[in-house]
Amino acid sequence: MSFFAGPIIAFAATLLLILTLRPAAQRWGLVDVPNERSSHREPTPLIGGLAIFVAFTIGFLAAAAAGAVSFDRYTVSLFAGGALLLFVGAVDDARDLSPVLRFGVQIVASLIMIYGGGVVLDDLGRMRPDGEVLYLGVLAVPFTVFATLGVINALNMCDGLDGLSGSLALISLTGMMIVALLGGAGADFVMLAVLGASIIGFLLFNLRLPGRQRASVFMGDAGSMFLGYLLTWFAISLSQSPSRAMVPAAALWFLMLPLFDTVSMMLRRLMLRRSPFSADREHIHHIFLLAGFSVNETVVVMAAAALIGVGIGLLTMDLRASDFTIAGAFLIVGILYFWMVLRSWKVMRFIERSICRRRSHPDRRGGEDRRSGEDLTYAGPERRAPQNRRRVARRAADESRLVAVDLAAGLDQERESGPR
Repeated sequence: MSFFAGPIIAFAATLLLILTLRPAAQRWGLVDVPNERSSHREPTPLIGGLAIFVAFTIGFLAAAAAGAVSFDRYTVSLFAGGALLLFVGAVDDARDLSPVLRFGVQIVASLIMIYGGGVVLDDLGRMRPDGEVLYLGVLAVPFTVFATLGVINALNMCDGLDGLSGSLALISLTGMMIVALLGGAGADFVMLAVLGASIIGFLLFNLRLPGRQRASVFMGDAGSMFLGYLLTWFAISLSQSPSRAMVPAAALWFLMLPLFDTVSMMLRRLMLRRSPFSADREHIHHIFLLAGFSVNETVVVMAAAALIGVGIGLLTMDLRASDFTIAGAFLIVGILYFWMVLRSWKVMRFIERSICRRRSHPDRRGGEDRRSGEDLTYAGPERRAPQNRRRVARRAADESRLVAVDLAAGLDQERESGPR
């Protein structure tokens, strides 16, 4: 009973918190207000992340009372860094903070994790040619900060469809739960279970379930940054120290899809001589929507891909593959993913789908900017949109160049044959 107390209470708390906080979201400014270009018809509260954090805290306290976890420097630092990101993310949802400030706060949270919780990437596993452990030495802290920022913003960038970011986070957490259970990391296993139960409660309001065509609450930047932080925390914690539950290279597979998508998009924008942080509509979930997949179909496909990544990570550990082999396989799959994104029109035609930028699918949530009305097709960290016509026109011109470079061949075929 000591194990089940925390997750059950966290799940129930999430449901109650969302029902309680939704009426207050308008007063706090935590609302995605629809405009003439929005696909949702009513203001949608951005309180999912707040509900998850508070429910996770309540569930942890219940588990601590049952003796399943304990208060120590490790757990206090986890909540301190998470609370900082949650607060700044909530302010960002309400007021739109500058990217510099958001990155600065993420760095501070990373340092809390490193120096407060002792969670740091000291080594990359047995990656040296002689099979010995590759220690990072003086690079351990900056590499840990870089990795933490990468995962936080990777999950944030995936927050573009109803249920997508929460589903990906839940799948990653499930894989880590298995690792923690098999590796004897009992406290981490309980905290992961409590967090997973909180996410499940949130998804009941965020997924497009039968009888509901739109999400009734959104996670917001507060939720995506908090979850990204905890994913990084447990991935590093479980893959370090002599008693590590998994090798660092296997942890990459647990975060496969967000990492692949973020790195691919940044490389692609650099190839087009654009800022890697500029907004566009070329994330993998946008590609599926442009090919006519519904939101639910896209979420299912991406969740299945994430589940395969977790399965590969667990399989490589079970087969006791070398760290170099695991990392090499991850790199090869990542290159194939990048190739697929660059030739997305061809890949979609291969599965008898046609990418059509003129398509306006009724299931597309759109991810348009929640305050300005510019259609960015997702609601991640890049969703900050200009509110004056000159910048909107410049972004439209960038989109035109984007289409010309990446999808010229595909669009030419569409002009000849028309969308299917």
